[in-house]
This record gives sequence, structure tokens and C-alpha cells, in this order.
Amino acid sequence: MLDGLSGSPAIYAICAASMCGVLVRPWRTPEALWAVAGAGLLVLLGLVPWQEAAAAVGKGTDVYLFLVGMMLLSELARREGLFDYLAAICVRRANGSAHRLFLLVYTVGTVVTVFMSNDATAVVLTPAVLAVSRRARVSPLPYLLACAFIANAASFVLPISNPANLVIFGDRLPPLLQWFERFALPSVLSVVATYAVLRAMHRRELSESVATDVELPEFTRAAKLAGAGVLFTAGVLLVASAYGMSLGLPTLLAAATVCLAVLASQRESPWALARRVSWSVLPLVAGLFVLVEGLQRAGILARLTQLLRAAIAASETGTALGAGVAVAFACNLLNNLPAGLVAGLVVARADATPVVQSAVAIAVDLGPNLSVTGSLATILWLLAIRNEGENVSARQFLKVGAVAMPVALVLALLGLMLQRVL
Repeated sequence: MLDGLSGSPAIYAICAASMCGVLVRPWRTPEALWAVAGAGLLVLLGLVPWQEAAAAVGKGTDVYLFLVGMMLLSELARREGLFDYLAAICVRRANGSAHRLFLLVYTVGTVVTVFMSNDATAVVLTPAVLAVSRRARVSPLPYLLACAFIANAASFVLPISNPANLVIFGDRLPPLLQWFERFALPSVLSVVATYAVLRAMHRRELSESVATDVELPEFTRAAKLAGAGVLFTAGVLLVASAYGMSLGLPTLLAAATVCLAVLASQRESPWALARRVSWSVLPLVAGLFVLVEGLQRAGILARLTQLLRAAIAASETGTALGAGVAVAFACNLLNNLPAGLVAGLVVARADATPVVQSAVAIAVDLGPNLSVTGSLATILWLLAIRNEGENVSARQFLKVGAVAMPVALVLALLGLMLQRVL
């Protein structure tokens, strides 16, 4: 067993190696393997006592429940063809215009992100958009990037739009009305700015003509029930958020109710649906919680907390803007889940003001639009399109992200400052 002083370098090394494994996935190993291995090594070496590791895992209960509920609902909607139908409707309504098709895809992606979380847009909507773009005989790149970028750009419209929001705020998640007061203007600016940049940078591809003979999939009774279930779940979560309730359990209960109702109408077992869910996300998140606990024992969180307190005392506005920019770029080095965990703990311990806390939340949600490794949603998006035989290189993504993310981030942070004085 290593003491605290000599253990700190070992903790840093293990956490760094684990995060590299999560981001790079050598030999195509699952991301969760590296997070769990790093967490297990911290415990085995005595760097994090098993009791504290268990407590760290327990802190993520609300996140796990939220993720399970949203994954079940997303898989149900995918299975019943809801997203295929929506994507085909976009092509029909485009009337041969690529510009109109891009706007429609972007709008659908915004709605899915807002009410079903960014992971649903990345994992479930993206394959449907790719399939329809092929049938429409247009270059798929602008539409694929629209799915990836809106999954992050719209992820602070509502508390339920990104699981990272639950991580950052924890039990201090603002009720719905307070959330709107903080994030309404920043989220509008983020969504609009990202759209403008994407459209401008792909004006050549968006000058193509779109095929109008795309077949519209049958909108079955089960698909209609799934769509109604999505609306029902969104309503439940909005009510829960309005009353300041934790969102994990309501998400799971609402989603499970919808899934069971749809499956019962078809007289099917729930096990086939459950097998399609990416359960490895749960140990990935749990492992990250333990890695962050290790960083806490190494003392880095205490130092960051002191720095944040001193900065807020000197200038609240300057700290909000500086922290927002710093955290946004850190997300692309660490991925936004561990960055959000660290930032959330530091903000809570420093008793940061609402404007600083909100700036950090915007950074964790929007910052990952710089690179393909910035967020779990973007990594899942990349895997989804690779499974369909397409690929977007890190360079292609960075070329767009280097413009879209800073522009949207600056406008969103300035919108946060402006909304505070309105």
C-alpha cells in the first residue's frame, strides 16, 4: 500500500493511462474496460480504499438511472422505425433543396437532443440520417456533422438534454424555471451559431440537388406509440425538473412504462430490447467516478478549489469567462465526462456563484464540439457511422470544430452574462 505523498504520482499515471485507453481504444477494446481497469488498479494498490471507491460509484446512481431510461427509450424508438420515418419526412419536405434538408435534419436533431439527450441524437438518429442521405443521393458529410454538433450544441437547453448536466450539478440541479433563466439565451445562441458555421463551411455540398423519390417508411402503430412515449417521458421529466426532483428515477420509470406498454401491445418479451442496449456505458461511468475519487485523494481537486475561490473573489465575471474557456478545451483532452466530474466537484466545493457554475456547465456541454474525443456522445456518433461503412476523420472534424466551437462558446458565454443583467 502506498502512502498519500508517494501515491499521488501513481494516481496521476493510472488516471492518465486509463483516459488514454478510453479515448484511443487500442486494439478496439471497449472504453469501459480501461475505466474499470484503472479504477480496479487504484483499489488494488490501496490508493483508493474500497469503501471510498464504492461510495464514489454510488454517487453516480442518478446518472445510471437516467442513462438506462434514455437508452431503453432510444432503442425502442430505433427499433420501431421512428427515426427512420422522421429522416424520410425531412427528405420529402426538402422538395429537392439541400439547404432545406440540412435545416430540417438540424431541427430534428435539436428536438431529439433537447428531449431525449445528446446520446440519442448521436447513436440513434445518426444512422437514420445516413441511410436517408444515401437514398437522397447527396453527400452525407454535412448531415452527419449536423447530428454530431447539435448533440453538444443543444445539450444545455434543458437539464435532461445531457447526462453531463446531472454530473456537474448533482443535487444542486436548478429547477426548470431557474434553468431557463440561466440558459435560455446562451442555448439559443449556441444552436444558431453552430448551424450558421456548419452551413457556411459546407455551402458547396449544400448546393447539390436532393432526390425527391425517397420512399416513406410505414408509420406503424408501434412507432406511433413509441413517439407518444417519447413525448410522455419528456413531459414527466419537465414536471420533475420544475419541482427540483432528481431526474434519474423518473426517467427510468417513465421509459420502462413506455417500453412495456409498446412491447405488450405486440406481445413481445422485453429481453430482446434490453439486449440491444449499450450496457457497457454504466461501468464506464462508474469507473470514471472512481478515477475522479483518486484525483481527489491526490490533492488536485483541493488545489483547483483554492484557485477557483481566489479567482471568484478577484473577478466573478472574469472567472466565469476564463473557467468556461479553460474547461471547454480541457474536455477535449480528458473527455467531457471526467472533466465534468472534476469541474462539478470543484465548483461545489468552492461554493461557486451561479454564473460561474453555469459557465462551467456550458463549457462541459459545448466544448466537446472541438474534437471527436471531446464527449462520449461524439465517440458514440463516430462508432455509429463506422458501423454503417462511413467515416469522418479527426482532421475533418477538427477543421469544422475549430471554427464552430469557439464561435458558439464565446456567444453562449456572452449570452450568459447578458441574461444575468436582463
